[in-house]
Amino acid sequence: MPGVTAFTTRPELVGTHGMVASTHWLATASGMAVLERGGNAFDAAVATGLVLHVVEPHLNGLGGDVPVIGCAAGGAPFVLCGQGTSPAAATAEVVAGLGLDAVPGTGLLAAVVPGAFGTWMDLLARYGTWGVPDVLAFAIGYARHGHPLLAQASATIRAVRDLLAEHWPTSAAVYLPGGEVPAPGAVLRNEELATTLERLAGVAAAQPTREAGIEAARAAFYEGFVAEAVDHFCATAVMDSTGTPHRGLLTGDDLAAWRVREEEPATVEFAGRTVAKTGPWGQGPALLQQLTVLEGMDLADTRPGSAELVHTVVEVAKLALADRDAWYGDPDHADVPLDALLSERYAAQRRALVGPTASDALRPGSPDGAEPRLARQALDALARARTGAVPAGARPTGVGEPTFARTDPAVGPDGASRGDTCHLDVVDAAGNVVSVTPSGGWLQSSPVVPGLGFALSTRAQMFWVEQGLPSSLGPRRRPRTTLSPTLVLRDGVPELACGTPGGDQQDQWQVPFLLRHLVYGQGLQEAVDAPTWHTTHLVSSFAPRDLELRGLHAEDRLGTDVLDDLRRRGHEVTVTGPWSLGRLTAVARDGGLLRAAATPRGMQAYAAGR
Repeated sequence: MPGVTAFTTRPELVGTHGMVASTHWLATASGMAVLERGGNAFDAAVATGLVLHVVEPHLNGLGGDVPVIGCAAGGAPFVLCGQGTSPAAATAEVVAGLGLDAVPGTGLLAAVVPGAFGTWMDLLARYGTWGVPDVLAFAIGYARHGHPLLAQASATIRAVRDLLAEHWPTSAAVYLPGGEVPAPGAVLRNEELATTLERLAGVAAAQPTREAGIEAARAAFYEGFVAEAVDHFCATAVMDSTGTPHRGLLTGDDLAAWRVREEEPATVEFAGRTVAKTGPWGQGPALLQQLTVLEGMDLADTRPGSAELVHTVVEVAKLALADRDAWYGDPDHADVPLDALLSERYAAQRRALVGPTASDALRPGSPDGAEPRLARQALDALARARTGAVPAGARPTGVGEPTFARTDPAVGPDGASRGDTCHLDVVDAAGNVVSVTPSGGWLQSSPVVPGLGFALSTRAQMFWVEQGLPSSLGPRRRPRTTLSPTLVLRDGVPELACGTPGGDQQDQWQVPFLLRHLVYGQGLQEAVDAPTWHTTHLVSSFAPRDLELRGLHAEDRLGTDVLDDLRRRGHEVTVTGPWSLGRLTAVARDGGLLRAAATPRGMQAYAAGR
């Protein structure tokens, strides 16, 4: 494992006991406390993630989604699908009957089964050693006694203040204490959430064994008091981003029927390693497709941060993300040709499409000769980008939460707001490694469920109402998300875990990081700190599903010469601030040494370890 070779904003942490990195310092400190008290990496990940639900409520919540990828020491890598499914009543006919051509991104109509808590319990039961009360204690403390509110969270609350005050009183009770927007740094408490977590901990503590306690807590959430409260609330109509109140479709039966899925990861070989991701119900395979195409190129002769490298990586990303939009979805309900998409034969076909100038095409491929199909709204987005016109019926009637990577933060005139995601990575001395990207259940996306203190995930907004697509809306399906933790193994042994918030950018920001670290030999923190970029020449996963033709957003630290060269190659370059793109954290294991790094961007991510 290479060490730090250049000046970095923070030291790359190196030690032997354990490492935790996450997008909030309080969550990182909580996870490290678990390691210090004898817990393993999986115990620490659960405690870290539960704290993230409390201290970053604008980015994730207990009612959200949790994809997990990890590996126990001496074992095989695994994925836990913590993505909740759509309600049994979720059909295109129901949405069309409401006069909508898209699932609104806020309110209750887009609510899916909250997968986060069940996934934490499953991870704890399968791979952890601690009990429910112990891993919940940190989150309970911050919910009950308060935490200093992030500036970004305060700005998000301010952006949706009128929506909360006028239409979502349960949310106003939590996030507008005394009727006012809490200032950055103000201590924010969520007494209802604390009580919910305490009740779950109490149910578990009453059981005779750790395993029985975990199952009792899970049942209380998905079949007990939490499910009952969700069922009752979703039967009411609340205001959403269409400007009209709608009821939810989610029921207690939907929660009771849902279970966490353990799956084998999708993998490819790259730079002498095995890179592992979730299945095509997330966008993780898009990173694998990018790496497979790049593996056949002579990257060693290309300088990190050069125009040649940025251009090549961007053009490869455009191809992979076009495939994502044409082919990815819940493989239980769609024929996803994943083996073909990840094959070297297919990569060679895609590699041949990378030319010297920026392509203005949207080019999903034909794995094994199959014809790709893009949603009508995706094609409309391309037409809008080319002509500037809006085709009749093209603009969807519901809007959702694009990542805050483009604008920090924003809210539309109809109350539609932007949300994002969190991330955490943990490694312990025994060699257990785990990477998790919690998301959903944003405070600005759905009202707080009365008596519970948290909002539901509105992930159903990511389905296409149009039928016949891999990610079309239907009963009890997993929406194709952008959530994408990463695990890298060498000779079957975990070497690196990493990830980032960022919606459509997650599997773009990770590629330059992996290239710098695995190909160019940079240390973790150096690779995290390096200037980065992403393309917006893709159909956004969130309404209004726009596309920026040949769009390329790049940090100005890439340099004027590089940015000018990219413009000459045909890219529509938007220059952003020097520390504006990417939210990466990472942990690594190199024999007996453990390492960690976290981005300085946003001034809240932190790594800890010894």
